[in-house]
Amino acid sequence: MAKDLASLQLLTPRLLLRPLQMPDFEAWAAFTADPEASRFLGGPQPRPLAWRSFMTTAGAWHLQGFSMFSVIERSSQRWVGRLGPWMPDGWPGTEVGWGIIHDCWGRGYAVEGATAAIDWAFDELGWREVIHAIDSENGASQAVARKLGSELIGPGRLPAPIDTAVEIWGQSRAAWRARRAALSAVKDA
Repeated sequence: MAKDLASLQLLTPRLLLRPLQMPDFEAWAAFTADPEASRFLGGPQPRPLAWRSFMTTAGAWHLQGFSMFSVIERSSQRWVGRLGPWMPDGWPGTEVGWGIIHDCWGRGYAVEGATAAIDWAFDELGWREVIHAIDSENGASQAVARKLGSELIGPGRLPAPIDTAVEIWGQSRAAWRARRAALSAVKDA
């Protein structure tokens, strides 16, 4: 891993976000094999496909300079998911997506981690907008998008080999920054 990637970390109150490392693979494989956790992420993957998706994600860090972060629970040092910037060829936009292991659902980790990842994408990558490609039946991810301040933009489609219809949620950098400033002002008041 390049020196700058080796030291890249985003800290939130409960999470550490960092590029993938080889020790993350076992937890990644378990996550992608879980039918419930992977339901809206293309379904369960056997270990060889999990390996390929893991390596694709790690490789994107080196070739694009960004990708999904490993999400590490700071209190336990446990790998609890992956989230962050994602933009494969043919993707409908500059996405920040999320996937958290099933036993950590409902703790707010997706919102907490995605907030840090969106800040990073706008500040470090210079993105002008962020989207979230969400299955129309995935109410939990729609709720995360709403908590992030994103709005339903309209229908979209993920490219082959996924080739599935999705809803595109998102917001501009200006809208994100205005919302973050307003929340900060309320917190400081």
